[in-house]
Amino acid sequence: MSDRLRDQAAIVTGGSSGIGKASAIALGREGAAVTVVYHGNREGGEEAAHAIEQAGGRAQVLQGNVAEEGDVTEIVSRTRSEFGTVDILLSNSGIQKDADFLDMSLKDWQAVISVNLTGQFLCARECLKVMCAQGVREGVSKAAGKVICMSSVHQFIPWAGHVNYAAAKGGVHLLAESIAQEFAPRKIRVNTLAPGAIKTAINEDVWQSEEGREKLMGMIPYQRIGEPEDVAEAVVWLASDDSDYITGATLVIDGGMKLYPSFREGG
Repeated sequence: MSDRLRDQAAIVTGGSSGIGKASAIALGREGAAVTVVYHGNREGGEEAAHAIEQAGGRAQVLQGNVAEEGDVTEIVSRTRSEFGTVDILLSNSGIQKDADFLDMSLKDWQAVISVNLTGQFLCARECLKVMCAQGVREGVSKAAGKVICMSSVHQFIPWAGHVNYAAAKGGVHLLAESIAQEFAPRKIRVNTLAPGAIKTAINEDVWQSEEGREKLMGMIPYQRIGEPEDVAEAVVWLASDDSDYITGATLVIDGGMKLYPSFREGG
C-alpha cells in the first residue's frame, strides 16, 4: 500500500461497480480510509471494501440514495464517526433512462436529474461543510478538502436520445466550476472528470457486442475502450497533493472521443 493519501478519509458514491468501485479500491490502496456507498449492489460494495482491507487499508460500506438529503447527511455523519473527518469526495453515482425526446416521460427526466445532478449537489454541500470546518490539516494534505465530480464527455457533446443524461452532466460541469470558484479561498479544490466510453455496466450492451465495439472504435481515435482503472488513476491524482494547484478544471479521459474523429478526413 502506498501512502499518498495516508490519514485521509474518502467518500465514494456509486462505489459498488465500474468506475466507482475501481476508484474506491485505488484510493484505499493509496492510504485513504474509504466509505464505499452503494444503492442496490451491496455485494459489489463489500468486494471493494475487502480489496481495500486486503491491501492494508480501512473501509466501511454504507447504503444510500444520493438523491435523498437524509441519506447523504447520514453517510457524511457516519464517515466522520468512523474515520474522524472527510477529506475527499468522489461524487460518482449515476443512472441512465434513455428515450427519444418526445417519448421521454417526466418521471424519467426527473429520476436522472435527481441522481446525476441533485445528488452531486447534496454530496458536495454536506462534505464541504466538513471541509470548511476542519481547514487544512498540516502534514496530511495541502488542501482542506478535495471534491471530484464525475461527469462525462456529454457535458460537452450533445447526445440525442439521452437528453436527461446530457443535461445533468452539463449541469455537473458548471456546478463544479461554481463551487470551485467559491471555495478556492478556503483551500478546497473542486475538479471534474469527464470519461468517454469506459467498460462499465451502464454501457455493457454496447461494448460487449462486436457491432457495438466496431462502432465505438469509429469514435475513439486511440482505438481502445477505456477501463475503470484508467479513471481511477486520475481520481487518485486529483485527490493527492500532486495536483494541488488544480481546481475548477475538467480532465477528459476519452481516448480522443472529444476530438470529433469524423473530421480527420476533412469532415
